[in-house]
Parts: sequence; C-alpha cells; structure tokens
Amino acid sequence: MTAENRKLHILGIAGTFMGSLALLAREMGYDVSGRDHAIYPPMSDQLAAAGIEVATDMDAPLPEDAEIIVGNVMRRDMPVIDQLLGGFFRFRSGPQWLGEEVLRNRFVLAVSGTHGKTTTTSMVAHILETVGMAPGFLIGGVPGDFGVSARLGETPFFVIEADEYDTAFFDKRSKFLHYRPRGLVINNLEFDHADIFPDLAAIERQFSHLLRLVPGQGKVIAPLGEPAIERVLEAGVYSPVERIADRRDDVADWWQEDGEVVCEGRAIGRLPDAIQGEHNRHNALAALALARFAGVPSEQALAALSGFRGVARRLEIKGQVGGVRVIDDFAHHPTAIEATIATVRAQMRVAGAGRLVAVLDPRSNSMRAGVHAGRLAASLAEADRVFVHAPDGLGFDPADSLSELGERLAVIESVEALLEQVPRVLGPGDWVLSMSNGGFGGFPARLVDRLQEAAA
Repeated sequence: MTAENRKLHILGIAGTFMGSLALLAREMGYDVSGRDHAIYPPMSDQLAAAGIEVATDMDAPLPEDAEIIVGNVMRRDMPVIDQLLGGFFRFRSGPQWLGEEVLRNRFVLAVSGTHGKTTTTSMVAHILETVGMAPGFLIGGVPGDFGVSARLGETPFFVIEADEYDTAFFDKRSKFLHYRPRGLVINNLEFDHADIFPDLAAIERQFSHLLRLVPGQGKVIAPLGEPAIERVLEAGVYSPVERIADRRDDVADWWQEDGEVVCEGRAIGRLPDAIQGEHNRHNALAALALARFAGVPSEQALAALSGFRGVARRLEIKGQVGGVRVIDDFAHHPTAIEATIATVRAQMRVAGAGRLVAVLDPRSNSMRAGVHAGRLAASLAEADRVFVHAPDGLGFDPADSLSELGERLAVIESVEALLEQVPRVLGPGDWVLSMSNGGFGGFPARLVDRLQEAAA
C-alpha cells in the first residue's frame, strides 16, 4: 500500500479483536473506517474516541480506495462478501494484516488457552509497563491500567491475547498462527467453539501448529497435569518449556500455595490480596513466568502486580445500591462460570454479604447450541438464585438441563423481563453476578439504574 493510499475499511469492526486492530492502524497513521451489524461499549467508546467512523449499513458499497480487512464474523453468504469478491479489492484477514504489518518486527509475547487469556495478557502488559518497558499490546478486553484494548507501544515488546478461533471465511486456521510468538503461554485447554471445531482433538492440532512457530530460543509456559496440554507438548515442542503448578509441586518451575509464590525452589513473595480466586492466581503465575522470559526479574514482576487494576467485565463492580452489589463478568464456559462463582463466594464470605444471585446469558455459539448444557447445573450450583436468559433460537432447554437447581432456577426469555424480575428477589447484602460474553442488552448497568430508580 502506497503512502498516499493508507486507507483501511474493516468488516466486523465492532468485535474486540477487530476494533483493537482498528486502534493500532489509526495509531500507525491509517485512515480507518469500518462497519458491523451493531456496536456497543466498550468498543464503541474506544472507536469514537479515536475518531474512527463506524457504519451499520452492511450493504453499502465498499470504498474502492481502501484495503478491506475481513473479520471472522463475516460469512461467505453475506451480500457484502459477494460484493468484495466480485470487485477488484485488495483484502486480508485481520490476523494476517496484524502479523504482517505490526508483529513482523516485534518481540511477541502471546497468551493462549481456553480461559484466562484476557486477564493474563493484561497482567503481562501491566508488569512490563510498570518496569518501564512500554510494550505494545492487543487484549480482548479493556485493562484498567491502560483504558484501551490496544496500542503500538514504544519498544519491540508486544503482548497479545492469542485466540484459537478461526481467522476468516477464507482462512480456517486459528488466528494465533499469524502471530509468530517468541514467548507463549498455554494457560489451559478445553473443548469450546463448537461452531468451528468438531472436537478437542481438532483444537489440540491448532495448538500443535502454534508450537512449531515458537523459535528454539523462545519459551513455552504451560501448567502441569492438564491432559490436553500434555498431548500437545508430546506431539512436538521445539523450545524450552517452563511449567507452572497451582499447588506445591517440586517438578514445577513455578508454583503457588495460598498465594505464596515459589520460583525454581525459591520463595519470592506473596501475590497481592486483590488477585482473588485460584483461577486468577494461576493467571498470575503464567504472567510472572512470561514477564521473566521478557527480562523482568521475578521479585520485580511480583511487586508490579500489586498495582494491577484488573480488566473491564472481569468481576467488574458496576454499582452498589441499597446494599445490593452488581458485578459484570465475561464468563461463558462452565469451567469459567464455576471459577467465577467460587471467587465471588470467597469475596462475599470476607464481606459478610448475603445471597449470590447469578444471571447467565448463554450467548457463545457453543453455549447456544447446548454443547455445555450437561455441565451448567454443576457450574451454577453454588449460587443461591439462578436466572438464565433464554431467547428464541437457543439450542437447548435450560429448564430441563438445569432442573436439578429446583426452585432456585428461573428461565427468562428477554432482557426486559430480567430487569423486571431480578430486582424482585433482591435484598440488602445480596450480590448479583451477571455473566455474558456479549452486550447482554446492557443488563448489568441497566439493573443498577433500575435499582437506583426504585431507591429514589
């Protein structure tokens, strides 16, 4: 692309990845525009602040003077894609553009796995920023320490959330195969994305391909004892491997017990009290290991975590009204749901809070199809009340799948009905935990508004 033709038009710009890519391109001096079916915060706020024009008319003519960047939400049967292929447009997928234009000359530190990618990536970026390494990053959320999901940075280091989802309608490889990481975390590995992968073995195959891209002088960081990860490593790894454990294990390079961190047999200090829950302690160990590979001394990295402010929509407190606390979280897989509820329960015990009211929006393709329906009841078992959003098109019956929850369960068809019914069960000291990986009709914030109106 010539200097006078630095224009990008992004199809599917409202997604966290594509919107973040738009921010990087804008920072690089590109004239960026895009379109999507709908857009909501936090990405709508970030794009507006960057002066990036976003349209929702998917059938409008494509700009002929721009390169088209295609997000993986774009299907082949969409009219805009037929327009793209029928013309003479230059186009690339988002991950390909990122790999070629941003990451090619960077020291890439990637965080992969089914759960915890956003939090772990944010922790790594925070550590590097705190010690003065000014990294670039692209994160699937908005870290509280930065206020944006992506930036170019001022040094060769680039921290990226490495997603296994497919790249585009014309490139079915996982997105992370475009990133060529030098340091790689595989945080965990379970079956997900049933709309893309037929089984766990297919996901493992993509991770095996990823391991082939890490250079011999690089580093792979992975937990001990996860069968899927062990199979991936046994299939071939060409870099040194550093192992982490969530409890005392003398085989591991890193382990923690009750927040006390040990690195290569030497205690280096305690994790900050603000890092709540075993899953977040696991994330922190992985972040410390990756930061050390980037050159940050262990004690210094651990000290840096004391200032970590978390990530938007990861146990984010949206408000407290009349003794009722409303929390928003991105959990959308049974493992993440169970871990999130356990963390909130632990916080409630310390605070002396009342009941935990869980509100679940099964929005991901795998959840909507009912792939995880058999595990949902167990993952929600520790909640005192459970509301499940069940709009038209859900591929399973929540009332049937979650019947063992008994009278604790309510299945509600719309967000508006949830906003009517959830407040009726709440009392002082209750905490509401909203869980969705989508906009959820703005439910958590609107619930706070509804409670404030009732209290006025």
